[in-house]
Amino acid sequence: MTEPLKTSSPVISARSLNIGYRDETIVSDINFTLDRHQSLALIGTNGSGKSTLLKTLVGLLPAVSGSLEVFGQNPGLVTRRIAYLSQFQSSGFILPLRAVDVVTMGRYANAGLTGRLSGEDQDIVQTSMKRMGVEKLRDKTLRSLSSGQQQRVYIAQTLARQADLLILDEPTTGLDAAAREIYQQMLRDELCRGASIVVATHDIQEAMDCSLTMLLARKVVAVGRGEKVVTPEALLQTFGITITLGKKPGITVIEREHSHDHPCDD
Repeated sequence: MTEPLKTSSPVISARSLNIGYRDETIVSDINFTLDRHQSLALIGTNGSGKSTLLKTLVGLLPAVSGSLEVFGQNPGLVTRRIAYLSQFQSSGFILPLRAVDVVTMGRYANAGLTGRLSGEDQDIVQTSMKRMGVEKLRDKTLRSLSSGQQQRVYIAQTLARQADLLILDEPTTGLDAAAREIYQQMLRDELCRGASIVVATHDIQEAMDCSLTMLLARKVVAVGRGEKVVTPEALLQTFGITITLGKKPGITVIEREHSHDHPCDD
């Protein structure tokens, strides 16, 4: 079981953070905090720095400079509290892994020195598959599934970690409308559970539904509440085009009934 979150300090704190690789800074001067029950959406074109920031948050890439704390520590020291869904998954498995085998991998970090999974672990795997609607595919080999089904299996694996922080890179790739609804409900449930979420997405509406939105274009164009920072001007800087939705110029935001900050009682 993971340790309880401390509500007195942010889950993520970035101050004057520069990210990139040893010989190249991709995005500089990133500043934001993310608390429990909150979600952050990263939007931008390919190459804008979204995946680089996610990998830095996970601890796969060191920060070039500046300050980054996750649960008050260096990201590399708290990997067991983080579940990371990368944009590209390996499909070249030597063994014909079943869907249930892939989801079960999400519990390996909790198996301890013996490497044995408990009955509780098995229940978590089953519940995670059910939440993503893939429980009936449990005995199917992964490579026999469609791309959308495979993506739901990988999301179920991420859920099985029961992590305090979910880092998701383009998680809706390949998902149809019905699967996207399942995914959106999963996000709401995870926030209610007390987790925090950072997601890279091309879906502007999904970004607007998050607590915070960061627009990236190899720089931070804007970061803050979606209704304040997702403007035609900011989208022009981010994507190079002006996006218009609805009959009138500008962006039409569909108001949702749930709150962005606290979708449920703690």
